[in-house]
Amino acid sequence: MEHVDTLVFKQYYLDCLSHASYLVGDRGSGRAVVVDPQRDVGEYIADAARLNLNIERVIETHVHADFLSGHLELAARAEARISYGSAAHVDFALHPLPDGRKLSLGDVELEILHTPGHTPESICVVVRAHAGDQVPFGVLTGDTLFVGDVGRPDLAAGAGWSTEKSARALFRSTRRLLDLPDATGVYPAHGSGSSCGKNLSAERHSTIGEQRRTNYALAEMAEDDFVDLVCSEQTPAPRYFAYTSARNRQERPTLDESTHVPALSFEEFLRARSTGGVVLDTRDPDAFAAGHLAASINVPLCGRFAELAGEVLSAHSAILLVCDPGTEREARNRLARIGFDRVPGALADGAPGIDPGYRRTAVRHRVDEFVVLDSDTRVVDVRNPGEVHADGTIPGARLIPLPELPSRINELAPGESVAVFCASGRRSSIAASILRAAGFTNVSDLQGGFASYRAEHPIARPDSP
Repeated sequence: MEHVDTLVFKQYYLDCLSHASYLVGDRGSGRAVVVDPQRDVGEYIADAARLNLNIERVIETHVHADFLSGHLELAARAEARISYGSAAHVDFALHPLPDGRKLSLGDVELEILHTPGHTPESICVVVRAHAGDQVPFGVLTGDTLFVGDVGRPDLAAGAGWSTEKSARALFRSTRRLLDLPDATGVYPAHGSGSSCGKNLSAERHSTIGEQRRTNYALAEMAEDDFVDLVCSEQTPAPRYFAYTSARNRQERPTLDESTHVPALSFEEFLRARSTGGVVLDTRDPDAFAAGHLAASINVPLCGRFAELAGEVLSAHSAILLVCDPGTEREARNRLARIGFDRVPGALADGAPGIDPGYRRTAVRHRVDEFVVLDSDTRVVDVRNPGEVHADGTIPGARLIPLPELPSRINELAPGESVAVFCASGRRSSIAASILRAAGFTNVSDLQGGFASYRAEHPIARPDSP
């Protein structure tokens, strides 16, 4: 947290979604705003109370696609107004912010800059510790400008903007940001790992001057060259993005992150599954392999849990949880961060509550076992193309990236032997569980992943014959 005279400025960072949000306030007046909040808003509420601040407004830099934002939750709990740029179209009460609008919090002043490109309604928020300061404290750049990158321009097709139109707008918007003094801090909405750009840095903030010198997309170039540069080599948007983007525009039920997840007996759990529920087992892959409910999907509750779940599950399915005891609420809340709200309950007592007659095990090979698999075994690499290009792969492996597996599963035969691997052994467990749930009867994966394989065995390059 930073204090400049009366300015209160705090960045909140969710590693699991590479998401940054901000509390900006004035110590003298006690007035504050939250920018781009995560959905579970308790930390903002607690910090504001501790600092004697009143959150009077929620500012969204754009309609987010990668997470379900907490604007409705803060509006309900803090009686805050919701503001987007004036080009936004949403289904709930809105206090739009025109280009150039200045908001006074006391001594602290915010200025709105319309910066379309990543989305048509994108804005940036200039923060000045004192109204009229020639050098702002910083600028909250949303998904317009990242540290080391700019926002992807291919997510606005649903709003009637082509990728090229978005990229041209993004060129003009980023150059507008370069009009700010070099000492102005840059505080984006995402960092490394986010799918909202392609080259994001692990650094969580920077300055306009540093980005002018080092950001490839801010180098001096013609607009056409910028368009070609930012439109090339974009990875496919994650499967859940379209759903979450639409949900962020809608009036919807709010999340109470403190409520308990209902505990279901095994009989109740089976009944819920029989009506279309999907079983999501959030335990470690080795624990999952040792014993799990038949046809369940394993997405470990660590790292990028919600993002991975969003790649392989449908938000419209009822999700029934099998968790390590005490982690059910965390799993529910992390799913809620991407709008996956249909969680009827979790199996009471977790995996030990599974009736032995319904329990299944999974095969996870060590490297020495994996390399001697029968030649008829289909080896599948579920990493992303960029990983394969950079690191190589196992000779003869077929590349089916994990996000594409649900739609490409018919490229594999349920009766054949399939062995799956990823970088570390986490995504391969997810992929193998998807195949088993789809009726594949002879599926295994590589414990320790490609990292353990390449330490001792030859690898193939993508351009190898």
